[in-house]
Amino acid sequence: EQGSKFAIREGGLTVGAGVITKILA
Repeated sequence: EQGSKFAIREGGLTVGAGVITKILA
């Protein structure tokens, strides 16, 4: 859920960053 929120916050660039953050978290 956090990854989705991040993606919506930035737009589309975070779509990948959100996934990476989830793995790191």
